[in-house]
Amino acid sequence: MELLVDLSFNGTLRTKQFLSFLQSKVEQSFGSLHLCCRDLQIDKMSAHKSVLQFLDLGCIDHLELNQAYLKEVTTLLAQMIHLNSISLSNISFKHCKGEDFRTFLIQLGQLPNLQELSLALFCLTDQLHKLLRILPPQLDTLCLSFCGLSNRDITVLSQSSQATYLKLLNLSNNQIFSEVYEPFQTLLEKVSGTLQYLEINNCLITDSTLSAVLPALSHCTHLRVLSFAFNPITMPLLMGLLQHLTCLVDLKHVICPVPVHCYEQWNFPGSLDRQKLAEVQAQLTARLQVLRRDDMTWTTCPE
Repeated sequence: MELLVDLSFNGTLRTKQFLSFLQSKVEQSFGSLHLCCRDLQIDKMSAHKSVLQFLDLGCIDHLELNQAYLKEVTTLLAQMIHLNSISLSNISFKHCKGEDFRTFLIQLGQLPNLQELSLALFCLTDQLHKLLRILPPQLDTLCLSFCGLSNRDITVLSQSSQATYLKLLNLSNNQIFSEVYEPFQTLLEKVSGTLQYLEINNCLITDSTLSAVLPALSHCTHLRVLSFAFNPITMPLLMGLLQHLTCLVDLKHVICPVPVHCYEQWNFPGSLDRQKLAEVQAQLTARLQVLRRDDMTWTTCPE
C-alpha cells in the first residue's frame, strides 16, 4: 500500500507527534506500507535527520530547506533524483571556490527534471556563471533573493540559455542597479517572450534607472505580476510608469514602492506620513479608472 503525504518538518510538538505516528506505522507494516512524500519542507536540518530515514527520498518532487550545511544539502540531492523544484535558504558554506560548493554543483547538475530553483541568503557574488553552467535550459522559475548579485552576474544571466524560458524571476534584495542598468535591460529583452512574474524589490532602483528600462519592460507582454517595492521612486515617475504599463493587458497586480515624498527621510522607520501614503493610493486608483483598467491593482508596500 502506498500512502501519499506532503510533510513539513517545523519542529512543533504537533508535527513531532504526527511524524512519530507515521514512523511507527511504517515500521509496523514490515515493508507493506510505502510512504511517498512529493513535497518536503524542512526547517533546520540538524533537528530532523533521524526522521528522514523512514522516507523514500526518491519520491520527492519539491524540496524546501531552511538552515542547513551545504554538505547536508548535497547528500539529500543525491537521493532526490526526480526533483523539479528546489528552494534553499540560510545554507552555510565557506565560499564558492571550495570543494563543498563544487560537489553541490555537480549534484545539482544531475537533476534533469529541475524547473524551479530558489536560493535566498546564498552568497553568489561574481559566481552565478558556475551555477548557470549546470542548470537545465528548461528552467522556468529562478529566485535569487539576498544572493549578493553583481552587475557581472546579471550580465551572465542575460546571456545564458536559462533566461530564454523564464516565467518567474526574483532578483530582490540585490544591489544590481548601484552601477549600471544595461545588463538588466538586456535581461528583460531576453525574457520578454515568456516572463509572467517579476520581483525586483529593494534593488536601489531610481527614477533614471526605471525610465531607462521601461521600454524593455513594456515588451514583456505576458507579465501578470510586477513587484518593485522598497526602491527610491518619485510620484511623477510612478504615475508615468502606470500610464505606460496599462497597455500590458495581462498585467493585473503591481506592488510598487511608497514614493520618497511620503517620508521625512526615505525608508527610515517612523518617518512615513500615512496621510500622504493614502493620497498616493487614491491617485493611483483614480488614474486606473480613467484609463479603464479596473482589472489592475496597484498597491504600495510601506512595510
